[in-house]
Amino acid sequence: MTSGTSERRRSWRTRALVAGTVAAVGAFSALMVMPDANAAASTLGAAAAQSGRYFGTAIAAGRLNDSTYTSIAAREFNMITAENEMKPDATSPQRGQFNFSAGDQIYNWATQRGMKVRGHTLAWHAQQPNWWGGLSGSSLRQAMIDHINGVMAHYRGKLAAWDVVNEAFNEDGSRRQSNLQATGNDWIEVAFRTARAADPSVKLCYNDYNIENWSYGKTQGVYNMIRDFKSRGVPIDCVGLQTHFTGGSSLPGNFQTTLSSFAALGVDVALTEVDVTNAATSQYAGLTQACMNVPRCIGITVWGVRDSDSWRSSERPLLFDNSGNKKAAYTSVLNALNAAGPGTSSPTPSDGTGSPSPSDTPGRTGRIVGAQSGRCLDVPNASQNNGTRVQLYDCNGQTNQTWTLTSSRQLTVYGSRCLDAAGSGNGSAVQIYSCNGQANQQWNVNANGTITGVQSGRCLDVWGTGNGQQVQLYDCNGQANQRFSLS
Repeated sequence: MTSGTSERRRSWRTRALVAGTVAAVGAFSALMVMPDANAAASTLGAAAAQSGRYFGTAIAAGRLNDSTYTSIAAREFNMITAENEMKPDATSPQRGQFNFSAGDQIYNWATQRGMKVRGHTLAWHAQQPNWWGGLSGSSLRQAMIDHINGVMAHYRGKLAAWDVVNEAFNEDGSRRQSNLQATGNDWIEVAFRTARAADPSVKLCYNDYNIENWSYGKTQGVYNMIRDFKSRGVPIDCVGLQTHFTGGSSLPGNFQTTLSSFAALGVDVALTEVDVTNAATSQYAGLTQACMNVPRCIGITVWGVRDSDSWRSSERPLLFDNSGNKKAAYTSVLNALNAAGPGTSSPTPSDGTGSPSPSDTPGRTGRIVGAQSGRCLDVPNASQNNGTRVQLYDCNGQTNQTWTLTSSRQLTVYGSRCLDAAGSGNGSAVQIYSCNGQANQQWNVNANGTITGVQSGRCLDVWGTGNGQQVQLYDCNGQANQRFSLS
């Protein structure tokens, strides 16, 4: 995210060109089940904390004397990101000299109120110190390394996460041709390895915009980089999706698939700079619900407090109006957070390895039992015919009720047939079919008990509890008819 510069305006125009597929997001809020009113939290941060997540905002040091601004921020949020005060131009204004005064002002304000802080950002093509402009090649590479070491040494052990690298890809999935890219294609890897050595405890994130639509070239470019990093042991813990939704860039119908797919690589995901044109209630509810449905989506940050504080203020994109009043979108987000309730998140293990939770462990074999019905996922009449619809039935321990979660996220039965989605929309049949490695045969077995399709992002769902009830796909809603255990 940029400051009030021409670079920011160019970024907005670029983002507005990307037209995501508009989801039927009204279904998210319509299907959510609210807990008892006495248990519902009344602020965004408290509601998110119920499921082990955070709900944050970006803060500007220059607004900390505004009592309306600070009172909302202190009341509503439990994670803070500095808008510009921790970026390279702010922290390294002159060669060999660091300035942390503005960044520390935000850090101190947040931590004195019990909030955590995300660092943003260490390496970026924009908002670089002026003196970087005269460097190139190995000299610029060393300047980046020195900057990362200096800034992270100052905040070592203090922050929840760092956006180590920001916005390094083009829209087609290729690398952005920045001065940092010109130092060598490995510059992002060097940045992450340097950051890990500088602070072994903090989460290290890659952050970008226009990576919300799973089928978009930029999304795939970032995904392939993360997959490569994880395969080679390059230290990366999380991916930040900025989630700037404009009139031309709406909530994609496959947004949850994107989150699940990144998470399946063994990284956390976070929505880091959220704002939505006219604060569309359906989009805010949809993006929040999608995060709640993915166990490794650890939190959401909106980019600013009130509309008047936003870099897109004319679009009124935030949850509070210019006067600090809650908007309809605020209520939709709060309801979605409260509906998630306790125990729906899956924190990264304390060792920082990003290892999957036990429910995600490949090689597990057993029954898939419905939480509501107590009955098993069953292939009728022990059929092995392609296209046989899966149902619920009394558990009997037979092979037609024995499923194995493979390393490629398939759920197999009889060793050669896969659980298969016949489509990606609500009501699509769930059947068995010869294993083919396609996304409609890949499943995320989540710590909250849901089983979600990688292709669709939707949950395994049944509309009844009796023998013979057929299994389908449907928007995840947190109800017991969408929770299963593999045991």
